[in-house]
Amino acid sequence: MDMANAIDTLPNTASGMRDSFGRRIDYLRISVTDRCDLRCRYCMDEIMQFLPKREILTLEEIAIIAERFIARGVRRIRLSGGEPLVRRDFADLAYALGRHVKSGALDELTLTTNGTQLARHAEMLVEAGMRRINVSLDALDPAIFAHVTRGGELAKVLEGLEAAREAGLKVKINTVALRGVNEDQVLPLLDYCELRGFDLTLIETMPLGEIEGQRSDQFLPLIEAIAPIRERHELTPLQERTGGPARYFALSGLNARLGLITPLSHNFCADCNRMRLTCQGRIYMCLGHEDHVDLKAAFRENGVAGIDSLLDRALAAKPKAHDFSVAQGAAPSTRRHMSVTGG
Repeated sequence: MDMANAIDTLPNTASGMRDSFGRRIDYLRISVTDRCDLRCRYCMDEIMQFLPKREILTLEEIAIIAERFIARGVRRIRLSGGEPLVRRDFADLAYALGRHVKSGALDELTLTTNGTQLARHAEMLVEAGMRRINVSLDALDPAIFAHVTRGGELAKVLEGLEAAREAGLKVKINTVALRGVNEDQVLPLLDYCELRGFDLTLIETMPLGEIEGQRSDQFLPLIEAIAPIRERHELTPLQERTGGPARYFALSGLNARLGLITPLSHNFCADCNRMRLTCQGRIYMCLGHEDHVDLKAAFRENGVAGIDSLLDRALAAKPKAHDFSVAQGAAPSTRRHMSVTGG
């Protein structure tokens, strides 16, 4: 399979996309698979029912659909899952999209991964055109890591992180703050990032999909999670953004930056510039809503001709904000798990 040669050069006709609230949409997140080799408690059930292969877009279809987003003005693409690196021939997709970074049609191609497969793929990611990645890591204590991931091996992730660093990838660690689980891991993770030249982003848990237990018990506002950091370092807000929802801070005495993603305690929807394409071919206009536009059937029946009108429909339907709630007894904002839509 050679998708890079199959995709024509993009026309220079990108006029940009704006939703009905005037927000410019220039960032696409693509979930290439709903499958994952971990079972993180805030993300998935222990026993998951994954999608059958016939419902999944081929990697060629993902590449072609992504091209239409680029032609409409998308400048950044992030590949995610599930765990994207468990999908067979993932490298072909990375190379196919990476060529648009090299041509200048895309500003950036990035990846979110759990790190378990990084040792095998880090050099390929660089060759494909990626310069930075996000790695989900919620603890440096092996026992806590195994608890959160339901049996994951921390050593494999650390090996992958070292491979990414040696390959020259800029790494940001993503840590979901979980009350009663990993509060005492925040400072060790920050120290680890400083030592290896990584950045750290803390994330509040989001109410997506049915899981065991109550998310109200899991929820830890980041103002509480960063209290140990503030005892040691002064936080200075930075203007720099990377296209996503994180707000970044410089920390006195450290080179590592701290990012905060606060979907519950500090809503960031006013600046939302994102859409999400799932491996089923659905465009979700908001992570916290079930409304979507189904591209798969239209694309398979009519090719690229049917895509642009559906993109316009998606833009018109993009909501003003999500309505996340982790109140005791509150239902999840969506039935689908985070692993379906991607981070």
